[in-house]
Parts: sequence; C-alpha cells; structure tokens
Amino acid sequence: MDIPERGPGETGRDYALRVIKDKIIRLELEPGAAISDRDLALTLGLSRTPVREALLDLAKVQIVEIYPQRGSVVALIDYGMVEEAQFVRSVLEEAIVGLVCQKITEEQYQLLEENLQLQEFYCERGSSEKLFEMDNEFHRLLFQAAGKMQTYRMMKSLTVHFDRVRSLALNAVKEQKWIKDHRKILEAIKSRDEAAAKQLMEKHLSRYQLDESVVQKAYPGYFK
Repeated sequence: MDIPERGPGETGRDYALRVIKDKIIRLELEPGAAISDRDLALTLGLSRTPVREALLDLAKVQIVEIYPQRGSVVALIDYGMVEEAQFVRSVLEEAIVGLVCQKITEEQYQLLEENLQLQEFYCERGSSEKLFEMDNEFHRLLFQAAGKMQTYRMMKSLTVHFDRVRSLALNAVKEQKWIKDHRKILEAIKSRDEAAAKQLMEKHLSRYQLDESVVQKAYPGYFK
C-alpha cells in the first residue's frame, strides 16, 4: 500500500482519516473489505487510538461499518447515499461556477486551462489515477477562484460516496465525456456566461446516473 507522508502539524487522527478515506475512494480498500486498525496503525506509524478515531469518523458518514468485537469493514456502495452526495455537490458547484464567472482573474483562468490540458494528456495515455487527481484539482480550483475553500473542505467531507463511483467510472466507462464537460464549463466561464456554466455543471455532475448500470455491471460485488 502506497502511503503518503504525514503533513506538517497534521494530527494522527487527521492523517489516518485522510489516508484511509483516500484508499477507500481509490478502491485500494474495496467495498466489503475488512479493515484492521492494528495493521493500519503499524503501516502509518501511529498508535491504534487515532486510527480507531478515524474509523469512527468514517462510520459517521456511513463509509465504514464497525462491528463491536468483530472489527470494521468498508461499506458497500449505496446508491441512495451516492445520490445524496451528488445533490450536495450539484447545489454547491452550480453556485460556485456562477461566482467564478463574476470574479475569475486571468491567472486563475490559466490555472484551470493548464489543468484541463493535463487531463487531456493523461486521458490519451490511459492514466486513470492521474485523471482522477486532475479531475479533483479542476473542481478545487473552481472553489479557489470563487474564494470558497472552507465550503470546498466541507463538501469533500460529505461526498466520499459519490467519489467512489467516480473512481469506478474511470475504469468502467470507455468514453470519458466529463473531460469534454470541463472544456465546455471553462469556455462558459471565459465568456462569463453564468447561466450556461451552471447548466453545464448540472449536466456534468448528473453523469453518474448515466454510468450507473455500466459501473454496477463491471463491479457487481461492490454494491448493496
């Protein structure tokens, strides 16, 4: 398991939470897989207490299931939770692109353009892991351009269910239409067309509904 370094000033609990959640989203910890707090503590160089606290945090958002005396498992994907997480993202990100259209600077636009070029580069080379990173970064840059990073952090803590399906779709869905979505969104932002940007973002974030049957067919054991 590839483990990122602990950040400066990052508590053991926050470090464990970040790493475990990332491994779940990237399917390195698969739905239904058992989680050993002892093994994770050894891997992360932590005591078992911060790892258990992180698992409790993940249990609160129903991404981990904890069974007393038996241990913890990664929750199977529940499309009801995915739909709710998508709703949160849709409401927030439609508002965000509206703000970005109003206040984006040339420097911020260039950062988004460079990110999109990297998405296209990694798509051509079939690098799904890098594509996932660049996709996340594109949306983070939108919140940054809108000056709403606290809102971004709040949203990310709630949308892990949606992120798991996104991760699966990168491998299961052959045509990655979401990169074209990003290009159209960026064009609307450049034109400062708020209505178009919001409509395009809504369409973009609803694609999981179109991908649902493909993803479930490819990974039938991952879903409730």
